[in-house]
Amino acid sequence: MSARHLLILGGTGEAAALARGALARFGESMIVTTALAGRTRHPGPIAGEVRIGGFGGAAGLAAYMMGQEIDRLIDATHPFAAEISRAARLAADRTGVPRLSLRRPPWRRHPLDRWIEVDSLEAAALLVGRIGRRAWLTVGANSIAAFTPATGVRFVVRLIDPPREPLPLRFCEVVTGRGPFSLIEERHLLERHAIDVLVCKASGGAATEAKLIAARELSLPVIMVRRPPAEPGPSVETVEAALDWLSGLDRAPQAKRMS
Repeated sequence: MSARHLLILGGTGEAAALARGALARFGESMIVTTALAGRTRHPGPIAGEVRIGGFGGAAGLAAYMMGQEIDRLIDATHPFAAEISRAARLAADRTGVPRLSLRRPPWRRHPLDRWIEVDSLEAAALLVGRIGRRAWLTVGANSIAAFTPATGVRFVVRLIDPPREPLPLRFCEVVTGRGPFSLIEERHLLERHAIDVLVCKASGGAATEAKLIAARELSLPVIMVRRPPAEPGPSVETVEAALDWLSGLDRAPQAKRMS
């Protein structure tokens, strides 16, 4: 039997772990390609083949999948990467390729947490100046512009890479770092910068959860942007479950691919 070809839509720690796990479990019987959007200048090491750059929407992704003979698709992107997740669903429907979403578990609210949940970045931007004066902003480089209208707030912005140009915020300081972060590191940042409100997305996972624990210990409010709705279809929360799904495909009859 010819080697299966798995396409992982990546950019997360879970995607990198999935690539390693797939190659370890299936060996030469599976080709693993991880697709990255290219937003991070120096991504960490990724096992298997790597493709960097966009696809041009669902049609472009479907064309790539057909051209590369992709016969398994796992969407392991960030929970807020709604556009590529939608494209993955449409492309899988068009090509007949089995698709799975690997979505990291959401954070669970502790009774002592002071979360203020909102539905959008814009809502968070309108609220932050009413809650505090020194805000720690951890929403990702592509979401910072939403906070341009915020007034009376000094931001500390954490990014993976230094920005290529000045951020569109009136008062801000940039710190860089790549998770996972320890509780000691997060508590030190909050205290050193005299942060009085944290703004973040409900990303979930363990890599950045320590900031929420540190905020809880200091009794700081957290403006939490809720996740967008997940795309319909099968989903799992762990890399091991995703690997089991791949194993199950080998035992099940394959759906006929559309031309």
